[in-house]
Amino acid sequence: MNIRKKLIKGFTSNYNVTELVYFEQIPDIRSAIEREKKLKGWSREKKINLIRSINPKWEDISVG
Repeated sequence: MNIRKKLIKGFTSNYNVTELVYFEQIPDIRSAIEREKKLKGWSREKKINLIRSINPKWEDISVG
C-alpha cells in the first residue's frame, strides 16, 4: 500500500500516517466535499468519538 511505502507526498507522508482507522463512503463528490468540510470544523474530541463509535479498538482497517 502506498501509505506505508510513503511513495506519494502529502498528508500521510507529512504526518507519518501508517494506519487507516476510519473512512466513509460518500455517493458523489459534492457530498464528499461537504462532509469533509463539516468534519474539519469539528473538535478533535468529537472526531475521536466518531472513530470510537465505529472502530473502538482503533484497528487498522486498511488490511483485511
